[in-house]
Amino acid sequence: MTQQQIDPASNGLELITEVPERAMVVFAHPDDAEIGAGATAAKWAKLGCVVTYVQCTTGSSGSNDRSMTSEAIVPIRAAEQRAAADTIGVRDIEVLDHPDGWLDPDRVFLEELVRVIRKHRPDVVFAHDPERYSGFNHRDHRAVGITTKDAIYPYARDHLHFPHQVDKEGLEPWKVKHLLMWGTDQPNVIVDVTDSLETKIEALFKHKSQVGGLATNTDVATRLRTRATESAEGFDFKFAERFRRITARQ
Repeated sequence: MTQQQIDPASNGLELITEVPERAMVVFAHPDDAEIGAGATAAKWAKLGCVVTYVQCTTGSSGSNDRSMTSEAIVPIRAAEQRAAADTIGVRDIEVLDHPDGWLDPDRVFLEELVRVIRKHRPDVVFAHDPERYSGFNHRDHRAVGITTKDAIYPYARDHLHFPHQVDKEGLEPWKVKHLLMWGTDQPNVIVDVTDSLETKIEALFKHKSQVGGLATNTDVATRLRTRATESAEGFDFKFAERFRRITARQ
């Protein structure tokens, strides 16, 4: 993955220009992937990157409709997420099937993430930033960020962690190169998504039970374009997504 520092106006952000062979987006709830990294994922998928989604909960609490039940909302959100992933260009979705709001950064969850990393062998992993302090950060988001970080280093890398995955499941250890976290207070890299932002917006609107249902501002597209414009400030392109990158020890 290549980075290019532009000028002082970029606030020290490095521009990612190289597209990895394989990427993984690990997210708590249906629609989080599109909100957090949808434009980058769409751009990379179009350029040949194999993108895998890892959905950690079923989204079973994701409704403000008092007549809705968890049993009814889960298949709705699953269908919406598949439609959104198809729009982005995602090949596979791994659903870990935890109830919404019940994620814990424990060894059960850790083993699940290690397994999908070893299975799909991504060069780059996206996830929620668990260390955001400027506002509320959903408990599930924090659990995903913490556990993804741990799964990458050292657990997926070292064969003596969860050795049954290696010995009995045939999953070889894997070294992820970079973790990119969205929703961060301290971004250090940026991606030009000028040509893929509209794909992100189209994908997000596949989540019909959420957009217009949970959103307090129904003009979601305008807010996303405004945010992407602000993220690109200081660069010579129109829209951007920003992330905090950690490069794993190899």
